[in-house]
Amino acid sequence: MSEARVILPVILSGGSGSRLWPLSRESYPKQFWPLISERPMLEETALRAAGEAFHPPMVVCNEAHRFLVAEQLRAIPGARIVLEPVARNSAPAIAVAALLAEEAHGAETLLWLMAADAAIEDVPALHTALARAEEAAQTGLIVTFGMAPTAAETGYGYIEKGAALPDVAGVFRVARFIEKPDGPTAARLVLGGQHWWNSGMFVATAGTLIAELATHAPEVLAAARDAVAGATRDLDFVRLDPAAFKRAPSISIDYAVMERTEHAAVVPAAIGWSDLGSWASLWEVRPKDAAGNVTEGPVELVDAERCLIRSEGILTGVVGLKDAVIVVTDDAVLAMHRDSAQDVKKLVERLKSGGHAQATEHRRAYRPWGHYEGVIRGERFQVKRIVVRPGARLSLQKHFHRAEHWVVVSGTALVQRDAEQILLRENESVYLPLGCIHRMENPGMIPLVLIEVQSGSYLGEDDIVRFEDNYGRS
Repeated sequence: MSEARVILPVILSGGSGSRLWPLSRESYPKQFWPLISERPMLEETALRAAGEAFHPPMVVCNEAHRFLVAEQLRAIPGARIVLEPVARNSAPAIAVAALLAEEAHGAETLLWLMAADAAIEDVPALHTALARAEEAAQTGLIVTFGMAPTAAETGYGYIEKGAALPDVAGVFRVARFIEKPDGPTAARLVLGGQHWWNSGMFVATAGTLIAELATHAPEVLAAARDAVAGATRDLDFVRLDPAAFKRAPSISIDYAVMERTEHAAVVPAAIGWSDLGSWASLWEVRPKDAAGNVTEGPVELVDAERCLIRSEGILTGVVGLKDAVIVVTDDAVLAMHRDSAQDVKKLVERLKSGGHAQATEHRRAYRPWGHYEGVIRGERFQVKRIVVRPGARLSLQKHFHRAEHWVVVSGTALVQRDAEQILLRENESVYLPLGCIHRMENPGMIPLVLIEVQSGSYLGEDDIVRFEDNYGRS
């Protein structure tokens, strides 16, 4: 692949993955979890596009996830992280990516657009299909990847094959896109042999994408232009102009462009793809025991068959179940028949309407310096476990309504308390009275773990006045 044909990977990381609740939630969605290996899905995706043939990736993500993305891409040098101030589906995100790519590398830059959370088993086969897509995209086409259907899946869109391209072997025009069909329609499409699942991956030049957006979704492109024009840069992030980006219609690239354009093409690819859009699809791609079970974590089974059981820490016993999904986290349990996997989203919506924080938030909260989780809460007090990464430090801050007591469990803490500098080691502690200005830092080489006891009339996370912060937070 010549230098002129270096591809820019664009990873879309804006989804919440609600069908994988209770593991995946808005505060920590599925792309940040290790689902098919020891690496999180975002890193798995980025590593498929590593090497001399590729520019460093551009990741478009929710602003609230910026530090999660930065942390998980530490091993990917040069990654560019673009922050969406609000969710607006894939078309505005892709418009922004195309405009930034044109600005940085020119209109002929090839973009490989992909979701952050898909599973792909055969990466060499993926790169073979990518080479075909690249060749077709240089002729002005937007090329998607079609996956050979293995079942009458109603959770995927379908692509109908058109005429073969005369100049690019293995690539076809798109006759039409078919939205998620019902069961009988899906079965008919699979048996006909002329349809593929729509993977949601695309290859096109920045110029082609911008031109097609101008033709078919001018409101999207105009808002994206203004958002890029008003963007600011801080740390490793590109912050889009919030007011401009909010003007963009919330619409997918499929509706905005692909179903309207005359320049759509498809390359069939047998790459072991799954969008991991449900617990059933995760069961399908994971290794199974002799009885067809997939297990993760401390799980014991007796006479169970074809089940997916995942525990994030609590010993989980299952007896006599078949085709079941049971997922156990520290604050929620999901139990269902595997055939009902697409209905988890309905459960999440019900939890939201009922005001359950577990619908969107995990007990563990991630911050740029590490994470914390609640241990116990009562009237006028709460206890947290805090973990600070080596070299990281919290903001310089004070509280109006609470005092704090920090006890170091492991590692070393350098604490600023008003004018004092205090070095704490294991089993040592410090008291921070209400109103004092304080900061904690981990000067050591291992994670700092401490217990925080808060006491006061109000214990909300918004009772923070920051005076200085390494991470650009106000």
